[in-house]
Amino acid sequence: MTPCPTFAAAISGLKLPSVSLGFWHNFGDTGSFQTMERICFTAFDNGITHFDLANNYGPEPGSAEKNLGRILRENFTAYRDELVISTKAGYLMWEGPYGEWGSRKHMLSSLDQSLKRLGLEYVDIFYHHRMDPDTPLFETMLALEQAVRSGKAIYAGLSNYDGEHLRQATSILQELQVPFVINQNRYSIFDRTIEQNGLKAVAKELGKGIIAFSPLAQGLLTDRYLNGIPADSRIRTDTRFLKESALTAERLTQIRALNDLAAERGQSLAQMALAWVLKDGMITSVLIGASRPEQVLDDLKATNNLRFTAEELRRIDSICHPA
Repeated sequence: MTPCPTFAAAISGLKLPSVSLGFWHNFGDTGSFQTMERICFTAFDNGITHFDLANNYGPEPGSAEKNLGRILRENFTAYRDELVISTKAGYLMWEGPYGEWGSRKHMLSSLDQSLKRLGLEYVDIFYHHRMDPDTPLFETMLALEQAVRSGKAIYAGLSNYDGEHLRQATSILQELQVPFVINQNRYSIFDRTIEQNGLKAVAKELGKGIIAFSPLAQGLLTDRYLNGIPADSRIRTDTRFLKESALTAERLTQIRALNDLAAERGQSLAQMALAWVLKDGMITSVLIGASRPEQVLDDLKATNNLRFTAEELRRIDSICHPA
């Protein structure tokens, strides 16, 4: 297999692999540490140099950072300068008024906690994890500015923003001369919110990168549920984000139709779904989650064919949005 290709995250020198490893699931205290190590080894050995986290990834919150910190300390110390490691602050992490959202107090305290768990002096990208309706945007951007100026982060990022707020934040960060390069947003065949709220178009206009999370719709865009719900599936074992109610008869019909199209393309459904996200060059990287190393290798094959015919794209749209 050829190494995972890399692309600029924005008009900048930062390059990210087209497939990145996300730590949202499978790296908390409920997982096997040995399996986590093997996943990281497999990813890195195949060109996935970007590991993405957040302060509250687990379960328990913070455990994903602690587990990666141990993996880095025991195995990757010599390769730190080859890795891009990101984390975020903004969702609930601890009790009290400063445990979430976008205040300077939360953002900078959270970053210090993350660095301690990771055992690092800095992260490569520090994101504000979600828009805050109460804290002035300028205050949150000042927190990102201080994180970069202090040397605790190299680049700033925004996650779960829409087009309007991306434009406002970019203006502030430009004025502050902060190297803001990338947005992180949910995007998949099933979830096209960034096409509807302006984020994708504004990011292109402003020259900012996008990294997509949940490109497989929490596993729905795989062959996992074609013949029922497996006992070891996420729906059965971890109902925090994917519930059985999501697998409606209509959705299952769509999944099966998409699976048929993927087979015609010589891809698995997961590979086609990842390729679809990357197809137009406007998405810098897709974040994959993996519960075993073999999933990483399988997902990487998506980059072997990112081309879609007009008819294939029409079929995908008609499957997801029938007239």
